[in-house]
Amino acid sequence: MNQFENLKEEDCGEQEEMKDSNETDGGSINNNNNIRRKMVTPGAGEHPLQYNYTFWYSRRTPSRPANTQSYEQNIRQMGTVASVEQFWKFYSHLVRPGDLTGHSDFHLFKEGIKPMWEDEANKNGGKWIIRLRKGLASRFWENIILAMLGEQFMVGEEICGVVVSIRFQEDILSIWNKTASDQVTTSRIRDTLRRVLNLPPNTIMEYKTHNDSLKDNSSFRNTKIAL
Repeated sequence: MNQFENLKEEDCGEQEEMKDSNETDGGSINNNNNIRRKMVTPGAGEHPLQYNYTFWYSRRTPSRPANTQSYEQNIRQMGTVASVEQFWKFYSHLVRPGDLTGHSDFHLFKEGIKPMWEDEANKNGGKWIIRLRKGLASRFWENIILAMLGEQFMVGEEICGVVVSIRFQEDILSIWNKTASDQVTTSRIRDTLRRVLNLPPNTIMEYKTHNDSLKDNSSFRNTKIAL
């Protein structure tokens, strides 16, 4: 974690460099996943992340029924980062979740993993869900992504990515893992979430498998409650 905080202020002078490095073969925002993209690697002297991570954005009209095809059409890949410095340069350009409107989501996932239930890395997994009152999303989103990039969860390759979901009456934070049936791992993720987000002891946390989401076509309904 310290490397993220220490390097945050050092990246202010070269903001456009990261943006340009991601705009290859058709632009940094493009949901055509068949486009060949330039491999993103750490620059000389930069601090590499353990994994490359990709930012995604999605937005839909709540009145329209959600399905896999419409979701895949609405989700857009924004850019990939491979180092601490690249992360801060890219992140500094993003609108903060608290400033988003409507039914919007930011996703940050390991490169190569789509933020979709059906993805090969996700299909046997699930997610922890934390419901937030309005006004907290930006701070909690930053804390959870720094914990993920800083490898604070200590569960090997289990973490797939994190999502912040902006809704009309509440905002929702979730972290996706590969193996829903591994209770030791899911419990460790839950406990780490409580620590890095400094959650009160009585905070309600919910878990839902992606298989259950596929069955009821819902991300946040019919969850299992954990105190």
